Amino acid sequence: MRRFDVAVIGGGPAGSVAGSVLAGHGRSVVILEKEKFPRFQVGESTIPASLETLHRIGVKEKIDQAGFLIKHGGEIVSACGSARAKFLFKNGLNPRWKSAYQIDRMTFDDILLKHAQGLGCDVQEGTAVESVDFTPSGVVLRCKNAGEALEAAYVIDCSGRTSFLANRFGLKQPFPHLKKFCVYSYFERAGHSNDPNDAFTRMIRAKDCWFWVIPIAEGRLSIGAVMDLDTFRAMKSSPEQVLARCIEEQPEVRQWVENTTRYLPVYATADFSYAVKRLFGDRWVLAGDAAGFIDPVFSSGIYIAIYSGEKAGDAVNSALADPAGRTNAFRRYERAVQKRFRSYLKLSSAWYTKEFIEIFLHPREVLNVVAIVNSVLGGNPPRTFQEKFGMSFFYLLVYLQGRTGKLVPQLGL
Repeated sequence: MRRFDVAVIGGGPAGSVAGSVLAGHGRSVVILEKEKFPRFQVGESTIPASLETLHRIGVKEKIDQAGFLIKHGGEIVSACGSARAKFLFKNGLNPRWKSAYQIDRMTFDDILLKHAQGLGCDVQEGTAVESVDFTPSGVVLRCKNAGEALEAAYVIDCSGRTSFLANRFGLKQPFPHLKKFCVYSYFERAGHSNDPNDAFTRMIRAKDCWFWVIPIAEGRLSIGAVMDLDTFRAMKSSPEQVLARCIEEQPEVRQWVENTTRYLPVYATADFSYAVKRLFGDRWVLAGDAAGFIDPVFSSGIYIAIYSGEKAGDAVNSALADPAGRTNAFRRYERAVQKRFRSYLKLSSAWYTKEFIEIFLHPREVLNVVAIVNSVLGGNPPRTFQEKFGMSFFYLLVYLQGRTGKLVPQLGL
């Protein structure tokens, strides 16, 4: 039986980053990925805080050379087009990284996985984990279509929303207020390239749903609509019909698909938001979507995947170096990830209220709130008293707008 220091389930961003970090520490790592890369995956928009990790593991230069569009921020638009506001990452609080990328996940994820392999990780694609058994000295993993079992001192579950270990231990907790349904696809303008100076993620807020419009390379667009699950069911239509109808009803979105061709099927995902009760056990750690997923808005998913992959790698390395202190190392990891998770959960929950949109679309520079909110949207949760107070004040404005409707003009979404 082959033995490794660490087995990583899943070769997406969280798994590849965790493997790269551990390989950098000199650990032996096997990454078990059920699919063959490159493979399709949604989630094209990144935020600046991710660049810190990509720089640390030495892959940022490869990402820069891949030709992805540079994302300078986002734009929130009311569906009627009467109000819009851009947020720019450079306007955050002393940001080290002032931009991010609009990516093709097939290429991006493949770069990360190959980078981990180049650092020494044993990458096994087309290898689905079937069972994980815990022993006093480690973990035994058995895989479909594989020969002998694998043994490791620790396992990091980066299996995405499959959440292999969280499901096994009954740890997943859905958010009742975020029971959403998402339909999305990809469109292309023949012979047209997206403006590299206008590569913003656009979030268009309608009454019963919201849309993302994300430019990716070579004139291609990712467009999706997110709505309540009950709203989708009431439409009694296929995902393809729902997306077409939603786009047709919103001129602000419809203008983006004029003279385009849809070049991939319409995909659908339901009930995708959940938390996980705990992120570690004696011999295991959860990272990426396996540790929870909030919502597509504000591009938090891939950021938390990259961040948690990095911190999980560091935590497991600490556990290998000091087995007696592993619980403390894992607790520090859990606190760090949950802090970011809670920050984005609060933002995402507020996003679905009309008053949040009204306040956001009429920014007021009070107590440095605009810069603080820009920092949070760039992946930096409040740390100092000033930052925490500023975000609390922002949410107070949202609350008061909801109660009175008088702080800023109301919108007819």
